[in-house]
Amino acid sequence: MRNVDYHSNNNNVREALLVKKKQYHEDCPGCKVDQVKDMNHSVSIKNLFIIWIVVLCATLPISSLFPFLYFMVRDFNIAETEADIGSYAGYVGSTFMLGRCLTSVMWGMISDRYGRKPVIIIGVITVVIFNTLFGLSTSFWMAILMRFLLGSLNGLLGPVKAYATEIFREEHQSLGLSTVSAAWGIGLIIGPALGGYLAQPVEKYPNIFAKDSFWDKFPYVLPCFVISGFALVVSIVCIWIPETLHNHKESNEFIDDAEAIENGSSGNKKDKNMIHKKENLLLNWPLMSSIIAYCVFSLHDIAYQEVFSLWAVAPPKLGGLNFTTDVVGDVLAVSGISLIIYQILLYPSVERACGPIGIARISAILSIPLLQSFSFMTMLSGTILFLVICGASILKNLLAVTVTTGLFLIQNRVVEQHQRGAANGLSMTAMSLFKAVGPAAGGAVLTWSQKRMDASFLPGPHMVFFALNIVEAVGILMLFKPFLAEKKKTKRVQLN
Repeated sequence: MRNVDYHSNNNNVREALLVKKKQYHEDCPGCKVDQVKDMNHSVSIKNLFIIWIVVLCATLPISSLFPFLYFMVRDFNIAETEADIGSYAGYVGSTFMLGRCLTSVMWGMISDRYGRKPVIIIGVITVVIFNTLFGLSTSFWMAILMRFLLGSLNGLLGPVKAYATEIFREEHQSLGLSTVSAAWGIGLIIGPALGGYLAQPVEKYPNIFAKDSFWDKFPYVLPCFVISGFALVVSIVCIWIPETLHNHKESNEFIDDAEAIENGSSGNKKDKNMIHKKENLLLNWPLMSSIIAYCVFSLHDIAYQEVFSLWAVAPPKLGGLNFTTDVVGDVLAVSGISLIIYQILLYPSVERACGPIGIARISAILSIPLLQSFSFMTMLSGTILFLVICGASILKNLLAVTVTTGLFLIQNRVVEQHQRGAANGLSMTAMSLFKAVGPAAGGAVLTWSQKRMDASFLPGPHMVFFALNIVEAVGILMLFKPFLAEKKKTKRVQLN
């Protein structure tokens, strides 16, 4: 009888809390979003599209410079030898991530205080201004400064992850998060494709762009203009996106109490395994272990993107493929199309069948022999070389996105919703630090490998891909227990 009375009272309290939760505040933008979510149970295609274009806008400038960066640094006349170009190119690629590393936490705090929408709009406008100025750079140090400002003032990726969970109902939050991950991965592929197609337009499209014109004086500004133009359109669209941050504290408290009673415990007696608002995220090992593994794979991926683009355009005497920037664009465009198809049609089914960790482990292991095979592709030529490098690039990018998407999903599943903004800010800071090291380290190793073409052990490009595989192997070890921990499930309180 006591059990019946307890459960009856428990249900009554829970219903009362749920009623209180639906008492929306008239002037609160977060409450307006919650009200729409409660009235409409379907997935909002408009919100998915908004998240897609915002993340794409922020991602395109990160890697769009890689296909033409070799030639841009060469034109700055700062490198003493041709082999040194890779090192200077690495410095330019790293400054973006360095700037983002220094300011990600700050932008996360601003978004928690003033809202996600202002930070998103500021980040998109930053792309419009500083990405354009980077394309107009006339010296190495101007390029360094513009990339640093672009990274430090573009802090929207952390807040947009929180936005993706807050704009959707709980059952659709995984779709919002996977949209962020998919747009991120595709942006890292499409960006270099745009850079490859549109850089040096006077040489590639002489019938459209005249010699000695503006485009000849600034041969690398066209891809920057296109991306900045897209960002300008996105910034205008963002004026009408809804704000999801609540301007009062009651909402989260009601949700927490209702969830506690849903799990069979009283509102003032939550399970000790649940993550509380004020708990230090650094002590959440399931979160921290996934962030560290995510950072290692992010370091590998950004270093690979830098190395691949520089290696592909390098001359054969330095172990390169001697591709033009438009051929590199062709390879990356094919990879981007394949990635879109994979994310939409295949990844959800594969993730459900194997789980995010299982499929991440398999993908990371398969990446090692695939990546080492790149160094042997210099033995090919013509159409066969193009087809083989396209196939290898497609597989490499699909495997890489599978790993990072799995880890990204885990990060957002091991914290409660009210802590995801802070968790994503922490993840972005750590990831940016590793990605700041990646291009510089990749460029330095490539330069070193090009100076040892006649070595007896791993000559030329064999060494640089071997070094990338070492980083990949470290990441694989981190995908297994005891390093990668799982979130403890909350226990229900049972009365005898």
